[in-house]
Amino acid sequence: MPPSIPQAPAARGAGGPRDLTRGPIAPTLLRFALPILGGNVLQSLNGSVNAYWVGGHLGEAALTATANANNILFLLIGAVFGIGMAATILVAQAVGAHDLRQARCVMGTSATFFGAAALVIAAVGMPLSRHILVAMSTPQEALPLAEAYLRMLFLAIPFLYLFTFVSAVLRGAGDARTPFLFLLLAVALDVVLNPLLIFGMGPFPEMGIAGSGLATGVSNALALAALLAWLRWRRHPLWIGAADWRLFAPRPTILRLLLSKGLPMGAQMVLISVSMLMMLGMVNAHGVATASAYGAALQLWTYVQMPAMAIGAACSSMAAQNVGAQRWDRVESVALWGVGFNFLLTGALIGVVLAAQHRVLALFLPAGSEALAIATHLNGIALWSFLFFGVSFVLTGVVRSTGAVLVPLVILAIAMWGVRIPLAWGLQGWLGIDAIWWSFPISALAAVAMTSAYYRWGGWRRAKLLAPGEEDGEVDVAVPAEVGGLPPAPICGTASEVAREPALAPA
Repeated sequence: MPPSIPQAPAARGAGGPRDLTRGPIAPTLLRFALPILGGNVLQSLNGSVNAYWVGGHLGEAALTATANANNILFLLIGAVFGIGMAATILVAQAVGAHDLRQARCVMGTSATFFGAAALVIAAVGMPLSRHILVAMSTPQEALPLAEAYLRMLFLAIPFLYLFTFVSAVLRGAGDARTPFLFLLLAVALDVVLNPLLIFGMGPFPEMGIAGSGLATGVSNALALAALLAWLRWRRHPLWIGAADWRLFAPRPTILRLLLSKGLPMGAQMVLISVSMLMMLGMVNAHGVATASAYGAALQLWTYVQMPAMAIGAACSSMAAQNVGAQRWDRVESVALWGVGFNFLLTGALIGVVLAAQHRVLALFLPAGSEALAIATHLNGIALWSFLFFGVSFVLTGVVRSTGAVLVPLVILAIAMWGVRIPLAWGLQGWLGIDAIWWSFPISALAAVAMTSAYYRWGGWRRAKLLAPGEEDGEVDVAVPAEVGGLPPAPICGTASEVAREPALAPA
């Protein structure tokens, strides 16, 4: 256990770090997951509203332009997604160990990394926007629009990255409500600013599609500024003020951890993205009706997978705090309750979608379209795969809370590239187009089997976040080196570098 830390008054009111190592697990986990789920829904609805303004009023070329530019943005966010998850896990373990000095140290180094990475990407990406879009074979008629939109997205990336990072770290500290509220602010601003900047209403200039990209940047910048101001006003334990500026100096040990643990988690997103592109290519080969049906089904799948993703993220943060506190009994209970909530929420949502899919699919497909019957058929086969996907996502979230990231990456690679893609491609001669649809539940079952086996018998509980004796040289604050209980290794700053050591609020 870390040494005792002098306690100052807790952060004013609600919204500070929450101790998830005490209290009933099931209601705490559910309360923690619901704001994350709400945030996922908000982001999807925001994308749909923006698509309405762009596609419905600027035309198909503009919608194609935003689709191409958003694919690039998704890959850029995915590239640092794992780094953010690694920072979240480190902060959660520190909070669970009641070592807020270490949590703030991780916060400072991670913020510097994210800020620097975002500025470099923006500076390099803006002048290369057109070249990137040409390399992606963006249709010629959409290229000028896509370039104007993408340049604005690159301008927005520093605010997007930092807002996403701060929100993720707050969730690691046990606070899912605050990130949701400020995400709600960002989405509301984006929805309002989109038509104002696209069409030039009132004092706003008419910018066309570039206005949509600028709206994204401005809304995230304002939400980030409001979130930082709130953290400072509330004297939040993770807020790093002028007196603690040295915490922003990058520490090599923490940077090594962020990269070594974060890159494999980011690679998982890349594997999923590339495999989905492969599946889309196979679907496209069967004609427009099948491709349209698949596109409509994907709209539903986006929402069906949200409960599992929210529960998995909540389980990861909650388990990481309990790992930091060495409460392995609670880690096991978090996993069991997470799987149970996944079956309950995802299963109920799948049942509702299947019961009402004719009406829902009709929102995306013309009445009487051949694609409607195809979409109904493929949903009947593939939709249930998200129930198994949810189990894998929850267990993987618990496993990676210790820093074990390589085996989950291998399992995902086998499920996607060793099972799903070969089945979808190789069995079409026997099953026809149904081979593609059946590849989803079969690969999901394979992932569940492998993930469950690793959870039950694997060595993830002995995974290391720090090697014994690893340190940066000028430090004197000891933190746990390994969740399995090896001797502690110092990674953070001296006590004089950290002005406050606030108390934790109960869950």
